Amino acid sequence: MRSRQAIALLALVGLFVALYLWLHALGFGGPIKCGASGGCETVQTSSWAAFLGFPVAFYGVVGYLAVLIVALGSLRPAALAQPGWDRLVLVLSSIGALFTAYLTYVELFLIHALCRWCVGSAVIITLIWIVSLFSLRSPATRIDRGASQPLRGPPA
Repeated sequence: MRSRQAIALLALVGLFVALYLWLHALGFGGPIKCGASGGCETVQTSSWAAFLGFPVAFYGVVGYLAVLIVALGSLRPAALAQPGWDRLVLVLSSIGALFTAYLTYVELFLIHALCRWCVGSAVIITLIWIVSLFSLRSPATRIDRGASQPLRGPPA
C-alpha cells in the first residue's frame, strides 16, 4: 500500500510540473522560471517542443494524470489485494519512461540544452517506474499476513 501511495504522490508532483510546462507552452505565465542557464526556454521553443501537433508537456499531463488515477484507484480497500493495478502502473510508467528517455536524448544531442523542469519530470517518472517495479516484485506486501493463515474452527 505504501508503494501505491508513493506512486500517487509522485504522479501528483509530476502532474504539477507537466501542467506548468503545458501552460507555458500555451502562452500563460510569462517566461519560464528556470534559473540563469536559459536551457528551459531553448528547449521549450525548439522545433522538438511539439509532438503530433501538441506540446510535449501535454503528453506529460495526460500520462501523469493517468498514473495518478490508477494509483488512487488502487488504494481502494477492494483493490489492495489485486496485482493488476500494479501491472497497469508499471505499463503506464514504462511508456512514460521510454518517452522521457527519447526526449532526454533530444535535449542532449539534438537541441544541446537541458530544461531543469524536464529533468525533474524525468526523475519523477523514473522514480514512479522503479517503485512500480518493486511493488510488482513484492506481492507479499499487498496481502495482510494474518489473513493468509488458514481459518480454524473453535477450540475443541
